[in-house]
Amino acid sequence: MKLLIINGPNLNLLGLREPGIYGKGTLSDLEDFLRKVGEEEGVELSFFQSNHEGAIVDAIQAAYGAMDGIVINPAAYTHTSIAILDALKAVSLPAVEVHISQVSEREPFRQVSYAGMACLKTYMGLGFEGYRQAILCLKDHLAGKGAEA
Repeated sequence: MKLLIINGPNLNLLGLREPGIYGKGTLSDLEDFLRKVGEEEGVELSFFQSNHEGAIVDAIQAAYGAMDGIVINPAAYTHTSIAILDALKAVSLPAVEVHISQVSEREPFRQVSYAGMACLKTYMGLGFEGYRQAILCLKDHLAGKGAEA
């Protein structure tokens, strides 16, 4: 089983960016944590991060035929990118949305998730753990156990 982990804009600054909201762990720390999860769960993970909407769309499109599912934290593009929504819908790969912070308790403009409209489930406010939960959700979904993992 192969999953693509996509992280959007400014997530390359994890550890530096508003640590009170996003924690002190870096993107490298997150990827190390997820590599261990992948090994434990027998899931092959690939990682992609970009600050550019088109690059994220390209990564989603490239996943078609190469990956079994996508874990995506579109970051600020969550609330603005119909292009990412359309790409997720176009490739029809099962996807799970993740947010490190509790987006539902933040600014009003953050209350709409376009990407989430194409996802099986959303995990938010769990820090790095949300990514692990997303991987487990996709693993169960792909094994035919449904998205309610």
